[in-house]
Amino acid sequence: MINNYILLAAHIVVGFILVFYAAKAYKKTKYPPMLLLVIGFSLLVLGETIIDDAFSFLHNENLQQIIEECFEIAGFIVLILAVKKS
Repeated sequence: MINNYILLAAHIVVGFILVFYAAKAYKKTKYPPMLLLVIGFSLLVLGETIIDDAFSFLHNENLQQIIEECFEIAGFIVLILAVKKS
């Protein structure tokens, strides 16, 4: 159980470091596809970690899984748009 929390914390920290550096790069360059990268990475980090815990009150594992996957799919779609626009 403690290993799960360590992995979750590591996932959140590394994910937000990625988002931080992407946001910093966007702020420096003002390049619109970089903003899409920030949004896409944020959705992926949120979907995989925070949304999973935030919707635990639903007591419906299928619905919780669907919400989590929708965030991840949206993140990948935004990342694809970022790559296509660059």
